[in-house]
Amino acid sequence: MPFIPHTDEDIAAMLTSIGASSIEELFDEIPADLKCGRLTGVPPGLNEMEIARLMAGHAEKDGTYLNFIGAGAYEHHIPAAVWQITTRGEFYSSYTPYQAEASQGTLQLLYEYQTMMASLTGMDVSNASMYDGATALAEAALMAVRSHRTSSRILIPKTVHPVYRSVVRTIVKNQNIEVVELPYCPQSGQILPDSLDEFANEDFAALVIPQPNFFGVLEQVDALTDWAHSKNALVISVTNPVALAMLTPPGEWGSKGADIAVGEGQPLGIPLSSGGPYFGFMACKSKLVRQIPGRIIGRTNDLDGKPGFVLTLQAREQHIRRSKATSNICTNQGLMVTAATIYMSLLGPEGLRRIAAKSHANTLALVEKMETLSGVKKVFSGPIFHEAVLSLPTPAKEVLQTMKQQKILGGLDLQEHYPELDNALLVCATETKTSADLQSYTEQMKLALG
Repeated sequence: MPFIPHTDEDIAAMLTSIGASSIEELFDEIPADLKCGRLTGVPPGLNEMEIARLMAGHAEKDGTYLNFIGAGAYEHHIPAAVWQITTRGEFYSSYTPYQAEASQGTLQLLYEYQTMMASLTGMDVSNASMYDGATALAEAALMAVRSHRTSSRILIPKTVHPVYRSVVRTIVKNQNIEVVELPYCPQSGQILPDSLDEFANEDFAALVIPQPNFFGVLEQVDALTDWAHSKNALVISVTNPVALAMLTPPGEWGSKGADIAVGEGQPLGIPLSSGGPYFGFMACKSKLVRQIPGRIIGRTNDLDGKPGFVLTLQAREQHIRRSKATSNICTNQGLMVTAATIYMSLLGPEGLRRIAAKSHANTLALVEKMETLSGVKKVFSGPIFHEAVLSLPTPAKEVLQTMKQQKILGGLDLQEHYPELDNALLVCATETKTSADLQSYTEQMKLALG
């Protein structure tokens, strides 16, 4: 966003207008012992050329790497138009439409976003986003328990992102909600429907189904969904929105479809940016609409028959009695949602499908190349989207360090989160990777393996 600082004359004029002699006088109510004084660690101001050189120097320290890490944060090409439009002042400075009649542009954008996400997930309604994918899953778990009423147990497979599982436990542990983790099949990397038989006579509120799962493997979503519904439990899907351009949407899983769909929206036009910000999406069936946290934007006509956008449903504690609020942490990640909406509008369904298909093809090609190396093999037999787990003949941590020295981020060492997967590496190849990139990765891996 362009920033034009005030001149000394501007500041003097403003102070005169409000009757203050100095900026310090504006804050004279702050006790002197609470003031830190001058910021001695802040260097003097630089001109534009000096600032550009300073920042370029910092950027060079970070370096430029060929990235093959996924694990919930994915490198996709973002058309220049996305953030050129997103950072216009009208979008960049708007946060949340508390005053609906004065926020028609923001409301319309959120309305379009909700429409796109509901279509992508196959659900009836979508809210105006959450903090991130992990907290969206935690909110979905709370939502399921509120709706189920008779059980406070949630079944979560170990194939769900480990950070997501950790966030869910942190948020629900003080609300007497039990999180039961399900083991995965060591051969296929999936949750096998037969493995759920031990819960056949137990009561639980919901089953979480990742698609694709953390290993990049596709779960048997139809069988799992129907099994959960046969036990009178809700189904919470955790999905990659780009994958949904190719895969069956959660709303069509099994005979009835999943009940709640959540996930991380970062793949939809949000740069990696050293760790954020991200945004979570949440959609559900209409029967659960009054349990969904956040807000829902609607379209209507005013008394003169003119179309307009309104806050149709607001379940936040700022809008209703706190005891009836469905959440007190949810927010509208307005800027990220703006970028995602523009991204989806520019690409359209076909463009999103091409990106998903290219990412899938690149990962298959990478796995094929890697399996030509001695001692390297694909760990799981289940079908994949754009990530795969590879077993190496030497410790993955050491291999990754060697490849990083060659400016390649080779993947994620799974040892920390899955100790049973010894020397295992989670790799990802999106549409941003060329044939030359895949070949370079394979050659450097061969050297790193000695």
